[in-house]
Amino acid sequence: MENNRINTLLNELEQLKPNLYGKDFLLTWENSVDNLKAVMIVAEIMQELHRMKKPFKIFDYGLAISIFRDNSTRTRFSYASAVNALGLGLSELDEVKSQIAHGETVRETANMISFLAEAIGIRDDMYPGEGHTYMKEVADAVTGGFEEGVLAQRPTVVNLQCDLDHPTQSLSDMLKLKDYFGGFENLKGKKIAMSWAYSPSYGKPLSVPQGVINLMTRFGMEVVLAHPTGYDLLPDTLTTADSFAKASGGSFRMTNSMQDAFAGADIVYPKSWAPMAVMQERTKLLKGGNTAALRELEKHCLSENANHTDWECTEDMMKLTKGGNALYEHCLPADITDVSCAQGEVAKSVFERYRMHTYQEAGYKPFVISSMIFNSKIQDAYSKLKSFL
Repeated sequence: MENNRINTLLNELEQLKPNLYGKDFLLTWENSVDNLKAVMIVAEIMQELHRMKKPFKIFDYGLAISIFRDNSTRTRFSYASAVNALGLGLSELDEVKSQIAHGETVRETANMISFLAEAIGIRDDMYPGEGHTYMKEVADAVTGGFEEGVLAQRPTVVNLQCDLDHPTQSLSDMLKLKDYFGGFENLKGKKIAMSWAYSPSYGKPLSVPQGVINLMTRFGMEVVLAHPTGYDLLPDTLTTADSFAKASGGSFRMTNSMQDAFAGADIVYPKSWAPMAVMQERTKLLKGGNTAALRELEKHCLSENANHTDWECTEDMMKLTKGGNALYEHCLPADITDVSCAQGEVAKSVFERYRMHTYQEAGYKPFVISSMIFNSKIQDAYSKLKSFL
């Protein structure tokens, strides 16, 4: 049965013309649909190989470096699992313990950590204008080191979440949809509500909703972005989502009503994020070390959030969805009312009903990360994967 599943996926992969070899993976919207499908299909094949206890190791030695500038559970352990499965050891760059605190440049650090490195995974998601820029700086630095002969191989840079996008998450979300609805072709015309939801905390990144609207629109879906007035995303990500929807035959629109977004939806994704303007102000205050102003900003934001406690994925809200039975997605951890907080993004009963679905959603992530690195390092992914059977 497993081999039949893998052969079906290999046939899907063989029909594609991806261009991933030797490339970093930073933003989904910089990649073709064939690239995105190839990453996801290879991830599915790896997941099946793992279930069969068949290894898909491609390295005999070498390091994968991780740089986490924000807290993480799922992505941190997914990256560790992914690189281990490929045959790499893992080393985390602790910027406090490194020479970065003594003024070492990004260009120098990137080369010093890369002598035997095959991959660098970076999470830098908190500050608009910072994370993606930093990833590109690291990528340029290792390119220079490789071209000048300092590095024997150029490590692949993988975006584990930045200020713009969270590709390992959104591709995992998409794989759950592919499995749930029975194929990419069945996603066209499906309505997904990417909605802001109340949280008793502030400062959550914009990259998840931005990633979702820019990926789901590539597959002909009807994407509705909902949030209260003032909780805007970065304008460029709205423009690209709209253009992708037009190109794929799907649709993209925005609303200030959670009820409107949920009405007739096939999928709902209620997730809190901070307003773009707040994140920009927070970045400025952090850089200036203005702790008093930061405390005041947090108070203001929490007060503003409290005006929208009705933005919760409740049983009544779910009744508005298609058949009252839309698939609930979340990147986790969710703010669950009466579980992790007094009031949050989602009602306890709703989350519990879909809890295993969200675990399965998260379960794709190690394989997505493995696939990104694999496709960058292996020119003929199809033949290499067949050799594992």
